[in-house]
Amino acid sequence: MLAECVLLTCVAFFGLAAPAFAASPASDEFATSGGPLRIFFIGHGSLRFEYGGKEIYVDPFGQAGDYGAMPPADLVLLTHEHGDHLDPESIAKIAGPETAIVLTGPCLEKLGRGTVLENGQSATAAGIPVEAVPAYNIKHMRTPGTPFHPKGRGNGYIVTFGKLRVYVAGDTENIPEMANLKNIDIAFLPMNLPYTMTPEMAAAAAQMFKPKVLYPYHYGETDPARLVALLKDSGIDVRVRELR
Repeated sequence: MLAECVLLTCVAFFGLAAPAFAASPASDEFATSGGPLRIFFIGHGSLRFEYGGKEIYVDPFGQAGDYGAMPPADLVLLTHEHGDHLDPESIAKIAGPETAIVLTGPCLEKLGRGTVLENGQSATAAGIPVEAVPAYNIKHMRTPGTPFHPKGRGNGYIVTFGKLRVYVAGDTENIPEMANLKNIDIAFLPMNLPYTMTPEMAAAAAQMFKPKVLYPYHYGETDPARLVALLKDSGIDVRVRELR
């Protein structure tokens, strides 16, 4: 009964229905100087990149996908320690002893393994260049003065495949540091209210660094069509996939 209650609480808190997974997540493919990159849209804040014979996962979460049916990971990126982003059970299904894990300090405390990158640091993990960038709240607060995601605690990541740069923002708002992002080809921006951005905030964020392709992700009950409308004449290719 306790386990059942915990599951129901998790589902209610994160706005997720009980798992009903497709045979394989939908995906898009992009050409890079190092060969094709395929991006699998697992759901919520969870992504999988297939590139050069390697499998790279972002924030595996068991309520979003069946990780027991997915390929073993060469690299796992964890943006922060919240339960819908750091799910040890799902990580255990895809990560072996040789899997590289890049994460934050608070994630390391919970998971017990991995390489910590602080905001502004970079590394090459499993042969893939990774940069950690800030991800935090300015406006949305858990309680007055206490943001859902405090500055310096979470990461977004810029991952480079050949010469193609992919920005996965993590749980963040449209923070000033986004103006420093350069040459972003593909971006994932969150709109899960009240924890991250409104469509208007996500549009303002995108305008700061002008990605070629933008995917709203981790958007919960927020309507991504609003973001599409806001960026209609921006020159940014906004693509909506099932990433609630």
